[in-house]
Amino acid sequence: MKALIRVVVCGSVDDGKSTLLGRLLAETGSIPEDQLESARFTRRPGSTIPLGEIDYSLVTDGLEAEREQGITIDVAYRHLMLPSRRRAILADAPGHEQYTRNMAVAASTADVGILLIDAMRGTKRQTHRHLTVCGLMGVRHVVLAVNKLDGVAYDKGIYEELVAEVSDTARRMEIHSVIPVPVSALVGDNVLAHSPNTPWYHGPTLLDALDAADIPEENDGDVRLPVQTIIRATHFRGYGGLVAQGTVRAGQRVTVAQSGQQATIVRLHGLNGTEPYEPEQVVTGESVTIELDKDIDIARADLLVTGEPPQLADRFAADVVWMSDQQLAHGRSYTLRSGPLEVPATVTNVRHRLDVTNGNTMAARLLEINDVGRVEIATSRPVNLEAYTESRETGGFILVDRMTGETLAAGLTRFALRRATNVVPHHFEVDRAARQVLNGHPAKVLWLTGFSGSGKSTIADAVERKLHSLGIRSFVLDGDNLRSGLNKDLGFTPEDRAENVRRVAEVSRLMYDAGLVAIVALVSPFRADREAARALFDDGEFLEAWVDTPIEVAMERDTKGLYAKSKAGTLPNLTGVGQQYEVPEDAELRLSGTDPVEQNVETILEALLPDTIA
Repeated sequence: MKALIRVVVCGSVDDGKSTLLGRLLAETGSIPEDQLESARFTRRPGSTIPLGEIDYSLVTDGLEAEREQGITIDVAYRHLMLPSRRRAILADAPGHEQYTRNMAVAASTADVGILLIDAMRGTKRQTHRHLTVCGLMGVRHVVLAVNKLDGVAYDKGIYEELVAEVSDTARRMEIHSVIPVPVSALVGDNVLAHSPNTPWYHGPTLLDALDAADIPEENDGDVRLPVQTIIRATHFRGYGGLVAQGTVRAGQRVTVAQSGQQATIVRLHGLNGTEPYEPEQVVTGESVTIELDKDIDIARADLLVTGEPPQLADRFAADVVWMSDQQLAHGRSYTLRSGPLEVPATVTNVRHRLDVTNGNTMAARLLEINDVGRVEIATSRPVNLEAYTESRETGGFILVDRMTGETLAAGLTRFALRRATNVVPHHFEVDRAARQVLNGHPAKVLWLTGFSGSGKSTIADAVERKLHSLGIRSFVLDGDNLRSGLNKDLGFTPEDRAENVRRVAEVSRLMYDAGLVAIVALVSPFRADREAARALFDDGEFLEAWVDTPIEVAMERDTKGLYAKSKAGTLPNLTGVGQQYEVPEDAELRLSGTDPVEQNVETILEALLPDTIA
């Protein structure tokens, strides 16, 4: 049984979480006396609790103050000593729907969940969402606190009806240990002691139910040690990290999961305060530096394991809790982080969205904020993501916006897709370098971006004519032409535009490998999509050119009649009118679409192939 239990306390707004948590902490002596005194003589407007009695909802007042001020809400952690002398860390998760992401963070490390239901108002969608998130995050023990029983005259029927409603969701999410407890946080019924108001209830109190949770130790089983840092000194080379799973000991044979290389641990190094020492073993959740018997190739984010290494793959099915105001756009590139691992990743497919109330799965192409859904993810290189059910640490991840650094989603790996191992790239002897020698010029990618009507295609045509006259092999990838064939299945929503850019970027990469100068003329309105395209190339291989033409000029030209359609209301997603255009911040070239075409061509050629054309 674990000496430390992590608990997420969750429930919808106004279900009485603050009062229950405050009473639980106060009556177990887990709150400083001065804080209790403050709760005796401080009142909110409209409070009916007499001065001198403790208003338990004020014990967590600091966090509520944050909410009122509209500043960032995080999870508040409180310590509680259980009757068995085990220590519990309670994570007070916000109940507001917009802070579901914080609740998910708290649940991701929790062993037990306390879920509140308001007996007077019944279950809400947020109740089921919190239980769903608990299930996804691996919380297998839930104490169901049916609160405010005093408000329904301790009606056993209402209590049992609410328990039945939530139990269906719990079974669906494979939460097998659900202990319902009828409570009144305001009065104190069944929180620490059994209440005479519920003579029909013979189960444990809330505190006893919490203490009874049998959480197995995670120190058994194979070792999972992600390498966070490599420490080098004279005659010393160590690999440091947090033990994600198992017990690390000297004498163990470890394998680098990515390469299969093996070595033996000869010594462990740790810190006792500021003093170095050599522990005999280090267990899950502790940090360590290990020393091996020989030098092998180990880099940061490599995974050291004992036993069978997890599968190396670059395609995964995963469940995600989408946390951002911006929609999930399949085809867009994000940064996937899992411990020290950080790798570009693309959501290639949204399989379904989950209805958290009834468990139904619905076909979806998008995920909105607080949606839970299953997606397929492709990473830019093979990585060792395990199933979340096997390891929280090496199976959990977050998706981060590559431009802003905003955390967009919490993800849980379900399994590696078969195509991840069935597709094996073949390396041919005639490569890009050989083709460049044959062509007599380097390969490049020129990416022209700007409004429709800005002049991209005109400039691209003129550039290619000039390159052709100079004997330079090239090809234009024009947005409209590609939408007549390769991308004819795509629309103009943000997610379709992301997929459009992804496909064009991959084609331009093939042309680059063919030794050509690929000229892309694409509106490509979103910065993140353009950056994802750039990420396929090394420095100097990809030039972004912003054709900066005022929208008024583009509308006057209206060579395709698109702005007229937009004005008539038949084209809602036209960039610059019904859809935003994110101007480039670090483009290599900024061209004026009102300058003569020849002038822009000259500027481009000077930057594109300076050594070849000079």
